[in-house]
Amino acid sequence: METDTIAAISTPIGEGAIAIVRLTGEEAIPIVNRLFDGKSLEEVASHTINYGKIVEPKEKEVIEEVMVNVMRAPKTFTKEDVVEINCHGGLASVNRLLELVLANGARLAEPGEFTKRAFLNGRIDLSQAEAVMDLIRAKTDKAMNIALKQLDGKLSKQVSQLRHQLIETVAHVEVNIDYPEYDDVEEMSHQLLKEKTKYVYQEVERLLSMAKQGKILREGIATAIIGRPNVGKSSLLNALVQETKAIVTDIPGTTRDVIEEYVNIRGIPLRLVDTAGIRETEDIVEKIGVERSREALKQSDLILLVLNNGEELTEEDRQLFEAVKGLEYIVIVNKTDLPQKLNLEEVKQLAGDQKVITTTLIEDEGIDKLEEAIADTFFMGDIETGDMSYVSNVRHIQLLQQTLQALDDARNAIEADMPIDLVQIDVTRAWELLGEIIGDTVQDSLIDQLFSQFCLGK
Repeated sequence: METDTIAAISTPIGEGAIAIVRLTGEEAIPIVNRLFDGKSLEEVASHTINYGKIVEPKEKEVIEEVMVNVMRAPKTFTKEDVVEINCHGGLASVNRLLELVLANGARLAEPGEFTKRAFLNGRIDLSQAEAVMDLIRAKTDKAMNIALKQLDGKLSKQVSQLRHQLIETVAHVEVNIDYPEYDDVEEMSHQLLKEKTKYVYQEVERLLSMAKQGKILREGIATAIIGRPNVGKSSLLNALVQETKAIVTDIPGTTRDVIEEYVNIRGIPLRLVDTAGIRETEDIVEKIGVERSREALKQSDLILLVLNNGEELTEEDRQLFEAVKGLEYIVIVNKTDLPQKLNLEEVKQLAGDQKVITTTLIEDEGIDKLEEAIADTFFMGDIETGDMSYVSNVRHIQLLQQTLQALDDARNAIEADMPIDLVQIDVTRAWELLGEIIGDTVQDSLIDQLFSQFCLGK
C-alpha cells in the first residue's frame, strides 16, 4: 500500500472564482502547515475550514490568500488525511501553489490516483470508483442519476448477493466431496445444483437486458443527420441544440465538414453529427466532407434522414434510403410550410417500419414529435431510473456476458450428467467474473489501466 503524499489541482484549468489544490497522505497536513500563515493546521479540528495565507518558506513571500480544509483519516474520501487549499482561480496562482506543495514533500498525483486510493483503502469498490468518472462525464440528469446509484453501491450490492449465492453453492459441493460421511449435509445433486444457479442466471440476464439502455444513457446515441443538400439538416441541428451552431443558408453544399454536438433529448444524450450533404460533387473540399459523412453513417446508432416536402423525391433521396437499409433511422419530412410536392405514400413505402415525422423547422414545429419518436425507439417511451439498475459500463457488460456463458457451460455440463466437481469449475468461474466487477478478483494491471483514464486531481 502506497503511503506517500500526493497532490494535484482538482478544479478545471482556467480563470475562475476559486481553484483547489488537493493533497492526501500521511504528510498532507504537515506539508501544508509549513506553508500556512494562520492557525496551526496540526491542531485544528477535523473537517474545518481555516483562513490564512500561503507563504514561501525561504523568502517569506506571501503567495496567496487561502481557505484550507483539513479532513483527518479515516472519515475522508481516501481514508487518509486530506487537505484542500482553496485559492483564487488564476492560472499563475494555482500553479505556483502546486509547485510549492510539491517542493515541500508532496508528489504529483497520477490521473485518478485519489479515487484509486479510495478503492485500495476499502472506501469504495471498483464499480463505485468507475461511477465517479461516469458522474463527472454525465451529460444528462438521467445519466447522472444512474452514476449516483452506482456510486452509492446499488450495483455492488446486487453483484455481491449473486456472488454469495454462488459461493454457497460451491461450498456445498466441496463439503459433499470432502466429507461424504456427514449425513446431516444435504447431498448436492445435479438437479439441486441447477436450481441454485438458476436465480443467478436470471438476475444476470435481467441486468444485461437493460445494458443497451444503460450504455446509451452513459455514452449517448451516435446520431447522424443525413439528406440532400439544402433540405434543412443544419436547421434541424440548430433546433435540437437550440443554438446556432451550424451555418444555415440557401446555398447547397454549405456544410463542408462534420459538425458534432451533444444534446439532451428527454434525458437521452444524443451525439449529433450534422454531415455534409451526400451527393456526387466535383468540389474537392465538399467531396472530403461527403466521404466523412458516409463514414459517420456507418458508425451511427441512429440516423435522421431529412427530406424536403417542397420538392419531389429524387434519385439521390432513393439512394439515401438504400444507404440506411438495415440501420435504425427516422425519416423527417421538413418544410411542410411549403406547397407539398413530395409523395408521402412513396416515402412511407420506402421507410417500411421506420417512423416518419413531419416538421417545419423554420417555425420550430415538429421537434416534440421527433423527440418522442427517439425516446420510443430506444426506451419504449419514458425512461425510468428510479429503482432500475442500469448496467452502463462496457467492462461490466462484458463481464456479465462472460458470467452468463460460464453459467451456461455449467448447465450444459449438468444436462450431460458430468461429475459435480467438474460442474463446480464453471460455477466458480462465474463467481470470479462477478468479482471482477467490484474488484474482488481483479488483477493489479487492470486496476492501473482503469484509473489511468481518470482526470488529474480525481
